[in-house]
This record gives sequence, structure tokens and C-alpha cells, in this order.
Amino acid sequence: MGKVEDEILRLLGEGTPLTLIEISERLGKKPKTVFRSLRKLFEKGKIVSDPRTRTYTLAEDEE
Repeated sequence: MGKVEDEILRLLGEGTPLTLIEISERLGKKPKTVFRSLRKLFEKGKIVSDPRTRTYTLAEDEE
């Protein structure tokens, strides 16, 4: 995994569900960059998203 993916996993590991914008602001990265990394993590089953709240969290087996 790349550096951005590792940073996202660390951030989500704190336990608070976060939106794309919240993640990008906390990491100081552009939303487009963060979205690409989120998509990779989602496809690998590392994170899950809640379509209702538009937030991301770690997948059950990643916690």
C-alpha cells in the first residue's frame, strides 16, 4: 500500500467515522487524491462506507 493509504488507515483506526472531506483536511491532501486511495482500500476490503452518512470506517477485521 501507498503512503496515503497507510495514513488513512491510521486515521480511521482512531475509531471515528469520517467523510472524504474530513479525511482530506486532516491529512492535508486533495480530495481527489484521498478518494482514489479510499477506493483502493474499499476494493481490498480494508474499509467500509456508509452511503447514508457518507462516512468511512475500518472494516470489521481491520479493527
